[in-house]
Amino acid sequence: MKILKLAERTLARLEGWLIVAFLSIMVVFTFIQVLLRGLYTHGHFKWANTLMGQLDWSEPFVRLLVLWLTFLGASLLTQENKHIKIDLLSAILPPKWLPVRELILSLVCVFISAIMLKTCTDYIKMEMTFGGSMFLHLPSWIGQVILPAGFAMILFRFLLRAIDQGLEIIRGSKK
Repeated sequence: MKILKLAERTLARLEGWLIVAFLSIMVVFTFIQVLLRGLYTHGHFKWANTLMGQLDWSEPFVRLLVLWLTFLGASLLTQENKHIKIDLLSAILPPKWLPVRELILSLVCVFISAIMLKTCTDYIKMEMTFGGSMFLHLPSWIGQVILPAGFAMILFRFLLRAIDQGLEIIRGSKK
C-alpha cells in the first residue's frame, strides 16, 4: 500500500508540474496570437499577419492543451476527493454506514473509469489505424492519448480510495 501511496504522490507532483507548464504555454501562445492580431488589425503591420500565418498551429495546440488540463485537473481533484458528486445517501444513511457507501461509490467509479479507459483505448487504436493528422502534420492520436491516460489516472485514484475505504471498514469491524 505504501508503494501505491508513493506512486499517487509522485503522480500528483507530475500532474501539478504539467498543469503549470501547460497553462503557461497556453497563456504565452494566446497572448502572442492576440498581440499579432492587434498589431495587424490596428497597427496595419503586414509582418504581424505573416507571423500569424506561421503560428496557425498554435490555436489548435492551445485547444488540445485545454483537454489535457481538464483531465489532469480531474485526476488531481479525484485524489483530493473534490470531484463532482451526486450525493443523496449521506443525508439519509446513519454515519456508521458512510464508509460502506464510500466503498460502493468508489468501486462503481472504478468500474465506470475502466469502461471509459477501454473505450478510449479502442478509439486510440482506431485513430492509429485510420486517423488523420493534426497541426504540424502530427498523427491525431498523439494528442488524444490523454483520453485513456486521463481515465487511467482517475481509475487509479478511485481504486486507491476503494482500498482505503475497505481497510477502514475492516479496521472498524475489529474494534
